[in-house]
Amino acid sequence: MDTIASLFSFITTPVSWVIVQFHSVYGALFGPDTGWAWGLSIVSLVILIRICLIPLFVKQIKATRAMQTLQPEMKKIQERYKNDKQRQSEEMMKLYKDTGTNPLSSCLPILAQSPFFFALYHVLNSIASNDTIGVINTSLLESAQKAHIVGAPLAVKFTDSASKVEALGASLTDVRVVTAIMIVLMSASQFFTQRQLMTKNVDTTVKTPFMQQQKMLMYVFPIMFAVFGINFPVGVLVYWLTTNVWTMGQQMYVIHNNPTPGSKAQAAYLERLHKHVTQHNKVSRRRDKVIVKAIVAKGRDRNEFERKFINGLSKAGLAAQADGTVIKSDTAAAVEAEDGTPTTGMPRRQQPKRQTKAQRQSGVAKAAGEAEPKTSLIKSDEPEDAKPAAAAKKGGAKSGSGTRSKAQSGQRKGPQRPKSPSKK
Repeated sequence: MDTIASLFSFITTPVSWVIVQFHSVYGALFGPDTGWAWGLSIVSLVILIRICLIPLFVKQIKATRAMQTLQPEMKKIQERYKNDKQRQSEEMMKLYKDTGTNPLSSCLPILAQSPFFFALYHVLNSIASNDTIGVINTSLLESAQKAHIVGAPLAVKFTDSASKVEALGASLTDVRVVTAIMIVLMSASQFFTQRQLMTKNVDTTVKTPFMQQQKMLMYVFPIMFAVFGINFPVGVLVYWLTTNVWTMGQQMYVIHNNPTPGSKAQAAYLERLHKHVTQHNKVSRRRDKVIVKAIVAKGRDRNEFERKFINGLSKAGLAAQADGTVIKSDTAAAVEAEDGTPTTGMPRRQQPKRQTKAQRQSGVAKAAGEAEPKTSLIKSDEPEDAKPAAAAKKGGAKSGSGTRSKAQSGQRKGPQRPKSPSKK
């Protein structure tokens, strides 16, 4: 233990110092040897760590959404090079490089807090082994060993023997009941966090292997917490339960206020935003303006929820602007059309109604009846002396045609030779 403590003193010493500082505050309120003082010190350590990890959490959200966007392209690469694993890996790395996406970014918060988890685990183990560590001296060590959380000492585990538990002033039954409840709560919070991510904040329009992987992790992680939780001290269980509750609340906030495009959470968010905008005729919050600005900039690439939002504003006589604001419009059609094409504020041209076959035929007959008077009017404009000539020309044409028909019936064309006199 001394060797491990010396190797990892760079992380165990700061963690023990933070716990001691919080303990001095809570000890003045609840007593230095109480479980409230030491338990709240661990909870405060978790909160402090998670506040410092908020920038990494934001980066994790962006990386996760970027990975969801790339899933169709990744699937194409897998199908195209399914027999060449090396080429498949090269194309994947090229895709990540071209889009600036890092698959490991989604694991940054877990990787970043793992050293603190290890340090806290080592500190609590040292307390259970009656060893000083970091800034925890002998007096603080005795105080921590006396601390009980609902009857369970801070440093005991579910698998500890009855003699070890009794040496810390507790009963084995109380320890196992408390640790079992905390393990169940820790696993349930992990499952609920992953489930709300899959059911509410995933783009339902894209079916990819990534979604199947996330569904599998939804069941794998709680089982892992339950299996490894029986070997965690009570203080570490407090740590993991607190960090899971923090993650769940943080994710609920993100889903409610900045959902993934195309998800059910986005549909609910845009419905709330539409109701607020139509009541007040403006976008009040800054983050709402950012989302409206992004929706307007998408144009034709909007999903069905975003198109429904824009069309709802149009029906209410409002128009979404490029800067994320909303203004009143004179006509309900003064916003962008459903397909994303901008309009100029003029009302849309109404498409003619489709006619039945009987209506089309009656229309053709009516048009033909109206055409004859026009022809007679044209003929009436001709001079009177031109009419006989036209009639004569027409008659000559008829007579010529009659002669021609007779010639075709038996006579030869052209002048006929005189008949020779008959011999008498």
